[in-house]
Amino acid sequence: MNTPLTLLEGGLLVDGSGQPGWHGDLLLAGERIACLGEHLREHPPQGFDLAGAEVVDCRGKVVAPGFIDAHTHDDAAVLRMPEYLPKLSQGITTVVTGNCGISLAPYRAAQARPPLTLLGADSFRYADMAAYRDAVTAARPSLNVAPLVGHTTLRFAAMDDLGRPADAEEQARMAALLDGCMREGAFGLSSGLFYEEAYAAPADEVTALARVVARHGGVYATHLRSEMETILEAMVEAGDCAFEAGVPLVISHHKCAGPANWGRTAETLPLVDRLGERQSIAMDVYPYVAGSTVLREDLVDGVIDVLITWSEPHPEAGGRMLADIAAEWGMDQKSAALRLKPGGACYFQMREDDVERVMAHPRSMIGSDGLPHDRHPHPRLWGAFPRVLARYWRGRGLFTLEQAIHKMTGLTARNFRIAGRGLLRSGHQADVVVFDAERIRDRATYAQPELASEGVEAVYVNGALTYREGATALMARAGRVLTRERSAGGLGEAA
Repeated sequence: MNTPLTLLEGGLLVDGSGQPGWHGDLLLAGERIACLGEHLREHPPQGFDLAGAEVVDCRGKVVAPGFIDAHTHDDAAVLRMPEYLPKLSQGITTVVTGNCGISLAPYRAAQARPPLTLLGADSFRYADMAAYRDAVTAARPSLNVAPLVGHTTLRFAAMDDLGRPADAEEQARMAALLDGCMREGAFGLSSGLFYEEAYAAPADEVTALARVVARHGGVYATHLRSEMETILEAMVEAGDCAFEAGVPLVISHHKCAGPANWGRTAETLPLVDRLGERQSIAMDVYPYVAGSTVLREDLVDGVIDVLITWSEPHPEAGGRMLADIAAEWGMDQKSAALRLKPGGACYFQMREDDVERVMAHPRSMIGSDGLPHDRHPHPRLWGAFPRVLARYWRGRGLFTLEQAIHKMTGLTARNFRIAGRGLLRSGHQADVVVFDAERIRDRATYAQPELASEGVEAVYVNGALTYREGATALMARAGRVLTRERSAGGLGEAA
Protein backbone atom coordinates (compact mmCIF):
# COMPACT_ATOMS: atom_id res chain seq x y z
CA MET A 1 0.00 0.00 0.00
CA ASN A 2 1.43 3.37 -1.03
CA THR A 3 2.13 5.91 1.71
CA PRO A 4 -0.06 9.01 1.21
CA LEU A 5 1.95 12.12 0.40
CA THR A 6 0.99 15.73 1.15
CA LEU A 7 3.09 18.61 -0.16
CA LEU A 8 2.65 21.90 1.70
CA GLU A 9 4.06 24.22 -0.91
CA GLY A 10 5.49 27.72 -0.78
CA GLY A 11 4.77 28.65 2.83
CA LEU A 12 6.91 30.46 5.38
CA LEU A 13 8.43 27.51 7.26
CA VAL A 14 8.90 28.41 10.93
CA ASP A 15 10.42 25.25 12.33
CA GLY A 16 9.85 25.70 16.09
CA SER A 17 13.52 26.10 17.00
CA GLY A 18 13.41 29.88 17.28
CA GLN A 19 15.58 30.27 14.18
CA PRO A 20 14.47 32.54 11.30
CA GLY A 21 11.79 31.15 9.02
CA TRP A 22 12.28 30.63 5.29
CA HIS A 23 10.04 30.09 2.30
CA GLY A 24 9.90 26.53 1.06
CA ASP A 25 8.01 23.26 0.87
CA LEU A 26 7.21 20.64 3.49
CA LEU A 27 6.56 17.06 2.43
CA LEU A 28 4.47 14.81 4.67
CA ALA A 29 4.67 11.05 4.09
CA GLY A 30 2.08 9.18 6.12
CA GLU A 31 2.54 10.04 9.78
CA ARG A 32 5.95 11.64 9.39
CA ILE A 33 7.68 14.64 7.92
CA ALA A 34 9.66 13.38 4.94
CA CYS A 35 11.69 16.48 4.14
CA LEU A 36 11.86 20.26 3.86
CA GLY A 37 13.17 21.97 0.76
CA GLU A 38 12.61 24.35 -2.13
CA HIS A 39 10.74 23.56 -5.35
CA LEU A 40 10.18 19.95 -4.32
CA ARG A 41 7.72 19.31 -7.16
CA GLU A 42 10.40 20.16 -9.69
CA HIS A 43 13.14 18.43 -7.70
CA PRO A 44 11.52 15.65 -5.65
CA PRO A 45 13.61 14.01 -2.92
CA GLN A 46 15.12 10.67 -3.76
CA GLY A 47 12.70 7.79 -3.29
CA PHE A 48 9.53 9.89 -3.61
CA ASP A 49 7.24 10.11 -6.61
CA LEU A 50 5.19 13.26 -6.11
CA ALA A 51 2.96 12.72 -9.14
CA GLY A 52 0.11 11.54 -6.92
CA ALA A 53 0.80 13.79 -3.94
CA GLU A 54 -1.86 16.13 -2.61
CA VAL A 55 -0.47 19.62 -3.15
CA VAL A 56 -1.59 22.40 -0.81
CA ASP A 57 -0.79 25.98 -1.79
CA CYS A 58 0.61 27.63 1.33
CA ARG A 59 1.90 30.81 -0.28
CA GLY A 60 1.30 33.75 2.04
CA LYS A 61 0.80 31.39 4.99
CA VAL A 62 2.93 30.22 7.90
CA VAL A 63 3.68 26.50 8.20
CA ALA A 64 4.75 25.55 11.73
CA PRO A 65 4.85 22.57 14.07
CA GLY A 66 1.51 21.85 15.69
CA PHE A 67 1.20 23.86 18.89
CA ILE A 68 1.76 22.06 22.20
CA ASP A 69 -0.40 23.27 25.08
CA ALA A 70 1.96 23.16 28.06
CA HIS A 71 -0.74 23.39 30.72
CA THR A 72 -4.18 21.83 30.43
CA HIS A 73 -6.90 20.12 32.39
CA ASP A 74 -8.05 18.14 29.37
CA ASP A 75 -7.67 14.68 30.93
CA ALA A 76 -11.37 13.86 30.72
CA ALA A 77 -12.23 16.22 27.86
CA VAL A 78 -10.25 14.16 25.33
CA LEU A 79 -12.44 11.20 26.33
CA ARG A 80 -15.80 12.95 26.47
CA MET A 81 -15.44 15.11 23.36
CA PRO A 82 -12.61 13.51 21.39
CA GLU A 83 -13.07 15.86 18.43
CA TYR A 84 -12.02 18.65 20.82
CA LEU A 85 -12.50 21.72 18.65
CA PRO A 86 -11.60 24.22 21.39
CA LYS A 87 -7.96 23.18 21.02
CA LEU A 88 -7.79 22.07 17.37
CA SER A 89 -9.22 25.38 16.18
CA GLN A 90 -6.25 27.10 17.83
CA GLY A 91 -3.71 24.93 16.00
CA ILE A 92 -2.98 22.78 19.05
CA THR A 93 -1.99 19.19 18.28
CA THR A 94 -0.76 18.03 21.72
CA VAL A 95 -2.01 18.74 25.24
CA VAL A 96 -0.05 18.20 28.46
CA THR A 97 -2.63 16.94 30.96
CA GLY A 98 -2.67 16.22 34.70
CA ASN A 99 -1.53 19.67 35.84
CA CYS A 100 -1.88 21.42 39.21
CA GLY A 101 -1.75 18.11 41.09
CA ILE A 102 -4.97 16.90 39.45
CA SER A 103 -4.98 13.90 37.11
CA LEU A 104 -7.55 11.21 36.35
CA ALA A 105 -5.13 8.40 37.14
CA PRO A 106 -4.41 6.68 39.45
CA TYR A 107 -7.72 7.07 41.31
CA ARG A 108 -11.21 5.58 41.19
CA ALA A 109 -14.23 7.21 42.83
CA ALA A 110 -17.92 7.37 42.03
CA GLN A 111 -18.01 11.06 42.91
CA ALA A 112 -14.77 13.01 43.32
CA ARG A 113 -14.36 15.99 45.63
CA PRO A 114 -12.83 19.41 44.88
CA PRO A 115 -10.40 20.25 43.44
CA LEU A 116 -10.55 16.99 41.47
CA THR A 117 -13.97 18.14 40.25
CA LEU A 118 -12.14 20.48 37.85
CA LEU A 119 -11.92 17.33 35.69
CA GLY A 120 -15.56 16.36 36.25
CA ALA A 121 -16.81 14.77 39.46
CA ASP A 122 -17.74 11.46 37.79
CA SER A 123 -14.58 11.10 35.64
CA PHE A 124 -12.35 9.16 38.03
CA ARG A 125 -12.43 5.56 36.79
CA TYR A 126 -8.76 4.72 36.23
CA ALA A 127 -6.79 2.91 38.91
CA ASP A 128 -3.53 3.22 36.98
CA MET A 129 -2.01 5.04 34.02
CA ALA A 130 -2.32 1.96 31.81
CA ALA A 131 -6.12 2.05 32.18
CA TYR A 132 -6.19 5.75 31.32
CA ARG A 133 -3.96 5.21 28.30
CA ASP A 134 -6.25 2.42 27.11
CA ALA A 135 -9.28 4.72 27.48
CA VAL A 136 -7.64 7.47 25.43
CA THR A 137 -6.64 4.98 22.76
CA ALA A 138 -10.21 3.67 22.58
CA ALA A 139 -11.63 7.21 22.37
CA ARG A 140 -9.36 8.10 19.40
CA PRO A 141 -9.05 11.81 20.22
CA SER A 142 -8.26 14.34 17.55
CA LEU A 143 -5.03 15.38 19.23
CA ASN A 144 -2.16 13.90 21.23
CA VAL A 145 -2.04 13.56 25.01
CA ALA A 146 1.05 13.79 27.22
CA PRO A 147 -0.16 12.91 30.76
CA LEU A 148 1.32 13.95 34.10
CA VAL A 149 0.40 12.35 37.44
CA GLY A 150 -1.14 14.65 40.04
CA HIS A 151 0.14 14.77 43.61
CA THR A 152 -3.33 15.64 44.91
CA THR A 153 -4.77 12.64 43.05
CA LEU A 154 -2.14 10.44 44.70
CA ARG A 155 -3.14 11.82 48.11
CA PHE A 156 -6.80 11.00 47.48
CA ALA A 157 -5.82 7.49 46.41
CA ALA A 158 -3.53 6.82 49.38
CA MET A 159 -4.91 8.86 52.32
CA ASP A 160 -8.13 9.16 54.27
CA ASP A 161 -7.34 12.60 55.76
CA LEU A 162 -5.80 15.15 53.40
CA GLY A 163 -5.52 17.84 56.07
CA ARG A 164 -2.17 16.50 57.31
CA PRO A 165 1.16 15.23 55.96
CA ALA A 166 1.25 11.68 54.64
CA ASP A 167 2.64 9.14 57.08
CA ALA A 168 5.34 6.66 56.07
CA GLU A 169 2.88 4.01 54.88
CA GLU A 170 0.86 6.51 52.85
CA GLN A 171 4.01 8.00 51.39
CA ALA A 172 5.14 4.54 50.30
CA ARG A 173 1.73 3.87 48.76
CA MET A 174 1.88 7.13 46.77
CA ALA A 175 5.42 6.38 45.63
CA ALA A 176 4.38 2.92 44.43
CA LEU A 177 1.40 4.30 42.51
CA LEU A 178 3.57 6.98 40.94
CA ASP A 179 6.29 4.49 40.03
CA GLY A 180 3.70 2.34 38.28
CA CYS A 181 2.35 5.32 36.36
CA MET A 182 5.83 6.34 35.25
CA ARG A 183 6.52 2.79 34.07
CA GLU A 184 3.26 2.99 32.13
CA GLY A 185 4.39 6.13 30.29
CA ALA A 186 3.50 9.18 32.39
CA PHE A 187 5.65 12.23 31.66
CA GLY A 188 6.12 13.28 35.28
CA LEU A 189 4.55 14.61 38.45
CA SER A 190 2.50 17.73 39.03
CA SER A 191 1.54 19.35 42.32
CA GLY A 192 -1.04 21.91 43.40
CA LEU A 193 0.12 22.91 46.87
CA PHE A 194 -2.08 26.01 46.58
CA TYR A 195 -5.15 23.82 47.04
CA GLU A 196 -6.34 22.91 50.53
CA GLU A 197 -6.20 19.17 49.77
CA ALA A 198 -2.44 19.38 49.16
CA TYR A 199 -1.45 22.39 51.27
CA ALA A 200 -0.70 20.26 54.32
CA ALA A 201 1.92 18.30 52.39
CA PRO A 202 5.41 19.36 53.52
CA ALA A 203 8.23 19.84 51.06
CA ASP A 204 9.79 16.47 51.90
CA GLU A 205 6.57 14.66 50.88
CA VAL A 206 6.83 16.22 47.43
CA THR A 207 10.59 15.73 47.19
CA ALA A 208 10.25 12.00 47.88
CA LEU A 209 7.78 11.65 45.01
CA ALA A 210 9.91 13.80 42.73
CA ARG A 211 12.77 11.34 43.30
CA VAL A 212 10.58 8.60 41.85
CA VAL A 213 10.06 10.76 38.77
CA ALA A 214 13.78 11.45 38.49
CA ARG A 215 14.53 7.73 38.29
CA HIS A 216 12.32 7.52 35.21
CA GLY A 217 13.63 10.65 33.50
CA GLY A 218 10.42 12.66 33.96
CA VAL A 219 9.68 16.25 34.95
CA TYR A 220 8.04 18.01 37.92
CA ALA A 221 5.47 20.76 37.28
CA THR A 222 4.03 22.74 40.18
CA HIS A 223 1.22 25.14 40.94
CA LEU A 224 3.15 26.94 43.66
CA ARG A 225 2.01 26.96 47.27
CA SER A 226 1.47 30.71 46.88
CA GLU A 227 1.36 33.12 43.96
CA MET A 228 0.66 36.08 46.26
CA GLU A 229 2.60 37.59 49.19
CA THR A 230 4.84 34.59 49.84
CA ILE A 231 5.51 33.77 46.20
CA LEU A 232 9.30 34.04 46.52
CA GLU A 233 9.33 31.55 49.40
CA ALA A 234 7.07 29.23 47.38
CA MET A 235 9.40 29.43 44.40
CA VAL A 236 12.42 28.60 46.54
CA GLU A 237 10.52 25.65 48.04
CA ALA A 238 9.70 24.32 44.57
CA GLY A 239 13.25 24.87 43.37
CA ASP A 240 14.72 23.07 46.37
CA CYS A 241 12.34 20.10 46.00
CA ALA A 242 13.26 19.64 42.35
CA PHE A 243 16.97 20.23 42.93
CA GLU A 244 17.19 17.75 45.81
CA ALA A 245 15.27 15.17 43.79
CA GLY A 246 17.35 15.73 40.68
CA VAL A 247 14.35 16.42 38.46
CA PRO A 248 13.64 19.28 36.00
CA LEU A 249 11.17 21.89 37.28
CA VAL A 250 8.30 23.63 35.48
CA ILE A 251 6.55 26.46 37.35
CA SER A 252 2.91 26.38 36.29
CA HIS A 253 1.09 29.50 35.02
CA HIS A 254 3.64 31.86 36.57
CA LYS A 255 1.97 35.01 37.85
CA CYS A 256 1.98 37.58 40.64
CA ALA A 257 -1.61 37.50 41.87
CA GLY A 258 -3.50 40.20 43.74
CA PRO A 259 -3.13 44.01 43.68
CA ALA A 260 -0.57 43.95 46.51
CA ASN A 261 1.72 41.84 44.31
CA TRP A 262 1.40 43.63 40.99
CA GLY A 263 4.79 44.47 39.57
CA ARG A 264 6.61 41.76 41.48
CA THR A 265 7.63 39.84 38.38
CA ALA A 266 10.58 42.23 38.60
CA GLU A 267 11.54 40.06 41.61
CA THR A 268 10.30 36.63 40.57
CA LEU A 269 11.88 36.43 37.12
CA PRO A 270 15.41 37.18 38.37
CA LEU A 271 14.83 34.44 40.95
CA VAL A 272 13.91 32.03 38.13
CA ASP A 273 17.20 32.91 36.46
CA ARG A 274 19.17 32.44 39.68
CA LEU A 275 17.58 29.03 40.22
CA GLY A 276 18.38 28.26 36.60
CA GLU A 277 22.09 28.62 37.35
CA ARG A 278 21.98 25.43 39.42
CA GLN A 279 19.07 23.42 37.99
CA SER A 280 16.80 22.89 34.99
CA ILE A 281 13.81 25.22 35.23
CA ALA A 282 11.06 26.50 32.95
CA MET A 283 7.58 28.00 33.33
CA ASP A 284 4.33 28.31 31.44
CA VAL A 285 2.06 31.34 31.10
CA TYR A 286 -1.33 32.18 29.63
CA PRO A 287 -2.00 35.50 27.85
CA TYR A 288 -4.71 36.95 30.09
CA VAL A 289 -4.96 39.01 33.29
CA ALA A 290 -7.63 36.72 34.75
CA GLY A 291 -7.10 33.24 36.12
CA SER A 292 -9.78 30.64 36.69
CA THR A 293 -10.28 27.90 39.25
CA VAL A 294 -12.76 26.69 41.84
CA LEU A 295 -14.72 29.34 43.71
CA ARG A 296 -12.87 30.24 46.91
CA GLU A 297 -13.96 32.99 49.25
CA ASP A 298 -10.34 33.66 50.29
CA LEU A 299 -9.64 34.86 46.73
CA VAL A 300 -12.54 37.33 46.91
CA ASP A 301 -11.21 40.64 48.25
CA GLY A 302 -13.83 43.14 47.08
CA VAL A 303 -11.20 44.83 44.90
CA ILE A 304 -10.63 42.56 41.90
CA ASP A 305 -13.45 41.58 39.57
CA VAL A 306 -14.73 38.01 39.89
CA LEU A 307 -16.73 36.33 37.12
CA ILE A 308 -18.72 33.24 38.13
CA THR A 309 -18.13 30.38 35.67
CA TRP A 310 -20.47 27.87 37.34
CA SER A 311 -22.37 27.30 40.56
CA GLU A 312 -23.95 24.06 41.67
CA PRO A 313 -26.67 25.59 43.88
CA HIS A 314 -27.24 28.60 41.58
CA PRO A 315 -26.56 27.57 37.96
CA GLU A 316 -28.18 30.79 36.77
CA ALA A 317 -25.15 32.66 38.15
CA GLY A 318 -22.81 31.34 35.46
CA GLY A 319 -21.44 34.18 33.33
CA ARG A 320 -22.33 36.89 35.86
CA MET A 321 -20.09 39.13 37.97
CA LEU A 322 -19.95 38.29 41.66
CA ALA A 323 -20.34 41.97 42.61
CA ASP A 324 -23.67 42.17 40.81
CA ILE A 325 -24.92 38.97 42.43
CA ALA A 326 -23.86 40.17 45.89
CA ALA A 327 -25.64 43.51 45.37
CA GLU A 328 -28.85 41.72 44.35
CA TRP A 329 -28.68 39.52 47.42
CA GLY A 330 -27.86 42.43 49.73
CA MET A 331 -24.63 40.97 51.10
CA ASP A 332 -20.87 41.30 50.73
CA GLN A 333 -19.03 39.39 48.02
CA LYS A 334 -17.44 36.82 50.35
CA SER A 335 -20.86 35.88 51.71
CA ALA A 336 -22.24 35.62 48.19
CA ALA A 337 -19.31 33.40 47.18
CA LEU A 338 -20.05 31.07 50.10
CA ARG A 339 -23.68 30.81 49.00
CA LEU A 340 -22.62 30.02 45.42
CA LYS A 341 -20.25 27.19 46.36
CA PRO A 342 -19.43 24.70 45.04
CA GLY A 343 -18.61 26.63 41.92
CA GLY A 344 -15.94 28.15 39.76
CA ALA A 345 -14.79 31.65 38.90
CA CYS A 346 -12.47 33.83 36.83
CA TYR A 347 -10.39 36.11 39.07
CA PHE A 348 -9.02 39.28 37.45
CA GLN A 349 -5.99 39.19 39.71
CA MET A 350 -3.01 39.98 37.43
CA ARG A 351 -1.68 43.13 35.79
CA GLU A 352 -0.82 43.37 32.12
CA ASP A 353 2.82 44.40 32.53
CA ASP A 354 3.47 41.32 34.69
CA VAL A 355 1.85 39.04 32.11
CA GLU A 356 3.99 40.56 29.36
CA ARG A 357 7.23 40.24 31.34
CA VAL A 358 6.62 36.55 31.99
CA MET A 359 5.57 35.89 28.42
CA ALA A 360 8.67 37.59 27.00
CA HIS A 361 11.06 35.67 29.26
CA PRO A 362 13.12 33.10 27.32
CA ARG A 363 12.18 30.28 29.73
CA SER A 364 8.41 30.69 29.34
CA MET A 365 6.13 28.43 27.30
CA ILE A 366 2.49 29.00 26.39
CA GLY A 367 -0.23 27.06 28.19
CA SER A 368 -3.97 27.68 28.09
CA ASP A 369 -4.92 26.36 31.56
CA GLY A 370 -8.49 26.21 30.29
CA LEU A 371 -11.19 24.37 32.22
CA PRO A 372 -13.33 22.48 29.69
CA HIS A 373 -15.93 21.39 32.24
CA ASP A 374 -16.92 24.93 33.28
CA ARG A 375 -20.39 25.87 32.08
CA HIS A 376 -19.15 29.38 31.20
CA PRO A 377 -15.41 28.83 30.68
CA HIS A 378 -12.57 31.32 30.68
CA PRO A 379 -11.94 32.39 27.04
CA ARG A 380 -8.42 30.94 27.21
CA LEU A 381 -9.93 27.49 26.57
CA TRP A 382 -10.73 28.56 22.99
CA GLY A 383 -8.36 31.45 22.35
CA ALA A 384 -5.01 31.38 24.18
CA PHE A 385 -2.63 30.49 21.34
CA PRO A 386 -4.03 32.76 18.59
CA ARG A 387 -4.18 35.54 21.20
CA VAL A 388 -0.43 35.27 21.76
CA LEU A 389 0.13 35.78 18.04
CA ALA A 390 -2.50 38.46 17.48
CA ARG A 391 -2.01 40.58 20.59
CA TYR A 392 1.54 40.00 21.74
CA TRP A 393 3.43 39.33 18.49
CA ARG A 394 1.51 41.21 15.82
CA GLY A 395 0.02 43.88 18.09
CA ARG A 396 2.62 44.51 20.79
CA GLY A 397 5.81 43.26 19.16
CA LEU A 398 6.75 41.48 22.37
CA PHE A 399 8.80 38.90 20.47
CA THR A 400 9.46 37.76 16.91
CA LEU A 401 7.13 35.35 15.15
CA GLU A 402 9.82 32.69 15.43
CA GLN A 403 10.21 33.25 19.17
CA ALA A 404 6.43 33.09 19.69
CA ILE A 405 6.18 29.79 17.82
CA HIS A 406 9.21 28.41 19.70
CA LYS A 407 7.33 29.05 22.98
CA MET A 408 4.40 27.04 21.61
CA THR A 409 6.32 24.16 20.06
CA GLY A 410 10.02 23.29 20.28
CA LEU A 411 10.63 24.70 23.73
CA THR A 412 7.62 22.88 25.16
CA ALA A 413 8.56 19.58 23.53
CA ARG A 414 12.05 19.84 24.99
CA ASN A 415 10.89 20.87 28.47
CA PHE A 416 8.41 17.99 28.74
CA ARG A 417 10.60 15.53 26.82
CA ILE A 418 8.06 14.93 24.11
CA ALA A 419 9.96 12.96 21.50
CA GLY A 420 9.74 13.61 17.77
CA ARG A 421 7.43 16.63 17.95
CA GLY A 422 7.62 20.39 18.29
CA LEU A 423 9.99 20.88 15.32
CA LEU A 424 9.73 20.68 11.56
CA ARG A 425 12.41 18.04 11.05
CA SER A 426 12.74 15.11 8.67
CA GLY A 427 11.62 12.00 10.51
CA HIS A 428 9.54 13.88 13.10
CA GLN A 429 5.84 13.17 13.46
CA ALA A 430 3.73 15.20 11.07
CA ASP A 431 1.99 17.48 13.57
CA VAL A 432 1.67 20.69 11.55
CA VAL A 433 -0.39 23.88 11.59
CA VAL A 434 -0.93 26.23 8.64
CA PHE A 435 -2.13 29.73 9.53
CA ASP A 436 -2.51 33.22 8.14
CA ALA A 437 -0.15 35.41 10.16
CA GLU A 438 -2.04 38.61 9.36
CA ARG A 439 -5.48 37.19 10.09
CA ILE A 440 -4.99 34.88 13.05
CA ARG A 441 -6.77 36.11 16.17
CA ASP A 442 -8.78 34.93 19.13
CA ARG A 443 -12.52 35.63 19.15
CA ALA A 444 -13.44 34.13 22.53
CA THR A 445 -14.29 36.73 25.17
CA TYR A 446 -15.40 36.63 28.79
CA ALA A 447 -18.96 37.33 27.62
CA GLN A 448 -18.80 34.81 24.72
CA PRO A 449 -16.05 32.36 25.64
CA GLU A 450 -16.85 29.55 23.18
CA LEU A 451 -15.98 31.19 19.88
CA ALA A 452 -13.43 29.56 17.58
CA SER A 453 -10.40 31.59 16.56
CA GLU A 454 -9.80 32.90 13.06
CA GLY A 455 -6.86 32.36 10.76
CA VAL A 456 -5.92 28.77 11.60
CA GLU A 457 -6.45 27.29 8.15
CA ALA A 458 -5.38 23.67 8.53
CA VAL A 459 -4.14 21.32 11.24
CA TYR A 460 -2.44 17.97 10.63
CA VAL A 461 -2.11 15.47 13.48
CA ASN A 462 0.17 12.51 12.85
CA GLY A 463 -0.05 13.33 9.16
CA ALA A 464 -3.86 13.34 8.97
CA LEU A 465 -5.72 16.52 8.00
CA THR A 466 -7.72 16.93 11.18
CA TYR A 467 -9.07 20.49 11.07
CA ARG A 468 -9.80 22.93 8.27
CA GLU A 469 -11.08 26.42 8.93
CA GLY A 470 -14.70 26.75 7.93
CA ALA A 471 -15.33 23.01 7.68
CA THR A 472 -18.60 21.88 9.19
CA ALA A 473 -17.16 18.62 10.51
CA LEU A 474 -13.90 17.29 11.85
CA MET A 475 -11.72 15.84 9.12
CA ALA A 476 -10.08 13.00 11.11
CA ARG A 477 -9.20 11.76 14.59
CA ALA A 478 -5.59 10.62 14.62
CA GLY A 479 -4.35 11.60 18.10
CA ARG A 480 -2.75 9.23 20.58
CA VAL A 481 -1.19 9.00 24.03
CA LEU A 482 2.46 9.94 23.64
CA THR A 483 5.60 8.26 24.92
CA ARG A 484 8.05 10.04 27.19
CA GLU A 485 11.50 10.77 25.81
CA ARG A 486 14.15 9.67 28.25
CA SER A 487 16.68 12.49 28.18
CA ALA A 488 18.73 14.44 30.66
CA GLY A 489 19.57 17.69 28.97
CA GLY A 490 18.40 21.10 28.03
CA LEU A 491 15.27 21.79 30.03
CA GLY A 492 14.32 25.42 30.16
CA GLU A 493 17.30 26.76 28.26
CA ALA A 494 16.72 29.55 25.79
CA ALA A 495 17.29 28.69 22.15
